[in-house]
Amino acid sequence: MEFSRMCAYFNNQLNQFTMKQLSRRQFIQTGLVGAAAITTGFSNMAYASSKNIKIDKVKLGKTGLVVPRLALGTGSHGGNQSSDMTRMGLENWVKMARYAHERGMTFYDAADLYGSHRNVKEILKEVPREKAILLSKIWTRPEKWNSDTPAKTIDRFRTETGSDYFDILLLHCMTNAKWQEEKKPYIEALSEAKQKGIIKTVGVSCHNFEALKLAVEDPWVDVILARINPEGLVMDASSDEVMAVLKKAHDSGKGIIGMKIFGEGKMTEESRREQSLKYVIGSKNVDCMTIGMTTVEQIDEAVNSIMRIVKG
Repeated sequence: MEFSRMCAYFNNQLNQFTMKQLSRRQFIQTGLVGAAAITTGFSNMAYASSKNIKIDKVKLGKTGLVVPRLALGTGSHGGNQSSDMTRMGLENWVKMARYAHERGMTFYDAADLYGSHRNVKEILKEVPREKAILLSKIWTRPEKWNSDTPAKTIDRFRTETGSDYFDILLLHCMTNAKWQEEKKPYIEALSEAKQKGIIKTVGVSCHNFEALKLAVEDPWVDVILARINPEGLVMDASSDEVMAVLKKAHDSGKGIIGMKIFGEGKMTEESRREQSLKYVIGSKNVDCMTIGMTTVEQIDEAVNSIMRIVKG
């Protein structure tokens, strides 16, 4: 047998042996990213190595919660009970959420405004509730789909998610320095639910700098969801101003969750996304973050980048 034909023969035998060694689980996961592997130039073996990297867990301030450092966001371009994640179809989202679970992401960031409780309910059929972190947000403005009392709305959330309790429930989108007074019925309802064990921690998501500063001073707030990135994209003030407030909040023991880390998708270059992650993680003022993702490739990039930065 001539040398070239001999090489081809042994390569073929090696490939057949390798395929036999693949478990069903590995084969399915490899299929999920097969197209990406071809277009990016990564081999399946390189993929198999990177997929073993899982997101780590961190303490969420002094709340007592330990959460994955990265949450699976469900609200990209969300509003009127819809988002990119609901529009992609429940089956497609669940497939992606399964893959996220394999990478250690069992932290689900939902909201009534996104209509994503149904998504969460489906993945919680497969992920044990005690191993998941469930965050949702209650919309506090009159809407045709939000006309119940705060207490009834919380009960509806429990039905929609299939979960008896929430690890984190936030007042959604506070936009002024008067939210303490304006949202008093919601604050009282969340406090009562917390006393009953229906909610573990409460707080606010902020879309206004004055609202954010007020949340830092409010002892009722356990958790703050804040917009932060080094470029000041889709934020409430400059990066330096917001980070200074987050430091004060974190130093006081509040749990800090970062959002808009990639500027709502405006950071189109991977290098900019990497720098943003370095900025947020390196600050030590943001415990964890939520990122809206719709593909396994995005999950791979986020998890691998975060853990590379964390491990230094």
